[in-house]
Amino acid sequence: MCCSRVSTALSPLTDLRLSRADARGDDIVEQDARMKFGIAFANTMTFTSGAGAIELARAAEGAGFESLWTVEHIVYPEGYESTYPYAPNGKMPGSGDSPIPDPLIWLAYAAAHTTTLKLATGISLLPERHPVMYAKEVATLDSMSGGRLMLGIGIGWLREEFEALDIPWEGRTRRTEEYADVMRELWKTDGVSYDGEFINFENLSSNPKPPSGSVPIHIGGHSEAAAKRAGRMGDGFFPAKGNMAELMDIARQAAADAGRDPAALDMTGVHPGIFGDDPAAAVEEAATWGIHRLVIPAFMFIGAPGEAADKMAGFASKVMAA
Repeated sequence: MCCSRVSTALSPLTDLRLSRADARGDDIVEQDARMKFGIAFANTMTFTSGAGAIELARAAEGAGFESLWTVEHIVYPEGYESTYPYAPNGKMPGSGDSPIPDPLIWLAYAAAHTTTLKLATGISLLPERHPVMYAKEVATLDSMSGGRLMLGIGIGWLREEFEALDIPWEGRTRRTEEYADVMRELWKTDGVSYDGEFINFENLSSNPKPPSGSVPIHIGGHSEAAAKRAGRMGDGFFPAKGNMAELMDIARQAAADAGRDPAALDMTGVHPGIFGDDPAAAVEEAATWGIHRLVIPAFMFIGAPGEAADKMAGFASKVMAA
């Protein structure tokens, strides 16, 4: 087995019944779960074009993937000095001339060529967006896709990008939380007034509304603060690195402390063992951590035009249907 904490008593990994010790004591939390699989970095590399988006989306839906997750940078500041937290050298993959299509527009294109695939931002830089305008854009895509959108949000790490957009770097955490609150209020009802630190308006309506009344907001980030934010205000949590089990427990504890249902948090995560000799064991271990959805980087499915479907089908038969 590739992993250190895999339980051999687990049933087949796509239909797991999990028992986890609650982080606060010896109480046992049982949760029926069917592991879901998403594809991260969907709007990058060979999938940035219209044809690439169609190929990836159709192949993913056909292979049984649950969702596509896009990345976002509005601009690429050449010569930036901020540290990219997801690579050892502190630099983003690619360069300034590498296309990163706008997430919502790319997802709208994918939505038009699929019927069940969920569409997710992973992660949208919410403090760089105006929440009144973004609420309309997000709700429109969610409505037109039949309620398939999930909005992953983060506070951002690239200071130079904020400076280029003339958005204050300081206070971006408070800004993110307020913006999310503004959007939820506009999705909830009409004739909304808001008096916040950053946003103020009176008697506004924004339509269409999301079909379910709201769009699920997944909090991105790998810090303890991000985990607590997810528990306090998120519909889900998506750390892209770090100690997954610990971060999930922190988020659930924060939800309980806020009087929310910890079991209702939709948990997305990663496991390096998915690239190893026994990816099925990695999936089983991830389930014991309380992860509901594993994301797989899109680069695993790069090839000549038309090869993505074959590669995804191979992954699905080896891992998802084990």
